[in-house]
Amino acid sequence: MDGFAVGDWALYLFFVIYFITVAGTVVVVISENRNPLKSISWIVVLLFFPIGGLIFYFFLGRDFRKQKMISRKSLKKINQYTFHLQTKPDHLGLPLTSEQEINLLFNISNAKLYPGNIVNVFTNGTDMFQSLISDIRQAKETLHIEFYIFQDDDLGNQIRDLLIEKVKEGVEVRVIYDHVGCWSVKKKFFAEMEAAGVQTRAFLKVHFRALANKINYRNHRKIVVIDGKIGYIGGMNIANRYVKGFDWGGWRDTQIRIEGPGVQGLQIAFCVDWYFTDRTLLKEPKYFPPIPPLGNISLQIATSGPIGEWKEIMLGIFKAIANARKYVYIQTPYFLPTEGLMLAIQSAALSNVDVRLMLPARSDSYLVQVGSFSFVRAMLNAGVKVYLYQAGFLHAKMIAVDDEFCTVGSANMDFRSFEHNFEANAFIYDKAKTRELKNIFLNDQHNSQRISTREWRNRPAKQRALESVIRLFSPML
Repeated sequence: MDGFAVGDWALYLFFVIYFITVAGTVVVVISENRNPLKSISWIVVLLFFPIGGLIFYFFLGRDFRKQKMISRKSLKKINQYTFHLQTKPDHLGLPLTSEQEINLLFNISNAKLYPGNIVNVFTNGTDMFQSLISDIRQAKETLHIEFYIFQDDDLGNQIRDLLIEKVKEGVEVRVIYDHVGCWSVKKKFFAEMEAAGVQTRAFLKVHFRALANKINYRNHRKIVVIDGKIGYIGGMNIANRYVKGFDWGGWRDTQIRIEGPGVQGLQIAFCVDWYFTDRTLLKEPKYFPPIPPLGNISLQIATSGPIGEWKEIMLGIFKAIANARKYVYIQTPYFLPTEGLMLAIQSAALSNVDVRLMLPARSDSYLVQVGSFSFVRAMLNAGVKVYLYQAGFLHAKMIAVDDEFCTVGSANMDFRSFEHNFEANAFIYDKAKTRELKNIFLNDQHNSQRISTREWRNRPAKQRALESVIRLFSPML
């Protein structure tokens, strides 16, 4: 004992405290009763990389699902000028499967069904931003814009200058941007908008003191509402690459423009996010002008996030796949599905439903792509037809089912979208629009390579081993 120096005691005490901290954190992870795969991933990290694991869990792993974005009372005030009653789907002659989908989304997220819409689909940034800029120029009263990324580049500057111009014309302009998504953007960019009268708010602004409970929960939504009458939703952010792509290929994405009562669903989503960031209720009637039916398309706007009881968009997608009888076509840039979704896709394929999955052959995120590829063999074994898009980067988030239902939005088929991000999707119930998106998928097949089970199984062992390792951490990617 005489040789046991003070330094040795300090080291011993450090390891005791450290062990207790790691063990305590593991107990907390288990007690949160979240997705077992996610819990196991965190436990593996904590046990094998204890120092880094503690840091990452402190910053990225904590669960805030029991919190609320807005009270029921405040939400009721926002909704007071919208339709007061849920439109009964059985009055619209929709299939039973669509009625079930509609009831599910309404019950878990109060996503109202809005009939009477016109929906236009954009598959490239050039056409989409040309339309968006034209609509912004026509704005008379209000402009509400929400994007994960609002880049300080040629496109971002063009839209920023246009928003400033609209403020000078007397239009109320509000912008929500994600603070982490815009980390590379200099403060001056948003400060110039703010100084000109554009109300800009960073979603879950990250400071070091508050980093632990904010950095992992990002607002990935892409929503624009113009005068409460025209809306946009989809996968595109405001940045040059969504128009010009990369030097190795173009950018293939999907965005939709909505005219009709469904825009109120987008407006509600924006108003809730604005209240979350600004604590101000946008409840005046000018934000929810009466909108007569303009077309024949019925839709819901569903939002989801790490706050709340249900994983709304994931459950909606799960239900649609489970209900499929003829085909399911899926486009997603990142494929890290939950166990439930993977089983739903496999079950559909094994039931002789024509299930097709399209992923990018080359991604903007190497680790996520490696993790995504680890799930491909299980899809092929179940009979899923897997395509790798070759003509650039496929960033579209689209699902089409049975010429009856389709969804377009910001949610990827991965843990991050379903567990951590604030997302928004349009769930559309219309034969013609679903066929249109189906045909877009089929057209993209001409620029894709279909993967066979044999060639996928015969890839280099080193590549397959790397995919298996990265897959262990897929709930955290």
